[in-house]
Amino acid sequence: MSIHTPKIEKKATLTTIAKMKGVEPITMVTAYDALFAQLFDGEVDMILVGDSLNMSFFGKEDTLSATMDQMIYHTQAVCNGAKLPLIVLDMPFGSYSTVDDAIHNATRAYQETNAQAIKIEGGKERAHIVKALTQNSIAVLGHIGLMPQFLRSDGGYKIRGKTQKDIDSLVEDAKALEEAGVFAIVVEGVKSEAAEAITKAVSVPTIGIGAGNTTDGQVLVWSDMFGFFEAFKPKFVKQYCDGAKHIRDGLETYRNEVKAKEFPSKEYTY
Repeated sequence: MSIHTPKIEKKATLTTIAKMKGVEPITMVTAYDALFAQLFDGEVDMILVGDSLNMSFFGKEDTLSATMDQMIYHTQAVCNGAKLPLIVLDMPFGSYSTVDDAIHNATRAYQETNAQAIKIEGGKERAHIVKALTQNSIAVLGHIGLMPQFLRSDGGYKIRGKTQKDIDSLVEDAKALEEAGVFAIVVEGVKSEAAEAITKAVSVPTIGIGAGNTTDGQVLVWSDMFGFFEAFKPKFVKQYCDGAKHIRDGLETYRNEVKAKEFPSKEYTY
């Protein structure tokens, strides 16, 4: 049996992530617990404790009901499991509606977890909030394009960047966030040409999800990419293994062995 050796040995920091723009693609996945975070440790540059956990693990239809307490709990778990990636806490819906709310909740995130940054959704309309956070020594990962927390107000998930006008608007969003002090920007659900324009327009790294391969990095939800989440599969998700099938196959074998009194055998008995 071969021994698995992690590919990354040094702790990722805001500085190392910033230096990767245009040099080396950034790898990022979500994680929600210590067990999987430990598996991802040394394999990716960044881990996002995403509010997507509300769908993947709480069974909700969207991310909107995730709470600050939930995000802190799961980030604590991820920080216990992974030591090398840069860990980002995804600020839930309603936790940064005003500057005061944003500073209060982001301060909680820093005080109660070891996350090195927080993520908030929104472009130029949220730039003043981002600026207030960065001026208070809180590192911010921006998020533009398709924004899940805007699901209801936008009338569903809509791909952005289909027109030059919208591309220009997205570039304005990215520039506003860069000026406000973000260290990187997630670009979700946009046409590839829009993602390319955004990436060229800013000096901070862009991390794509459903945005083609012209960004400075990629992020995927782990339960999507490993085939555990079966409610639906977005077009941009590549499944790197059929996790649900592996679990069901193993469970079926366990059930059959128990029913047949084959498990536990002497090998597994004191």
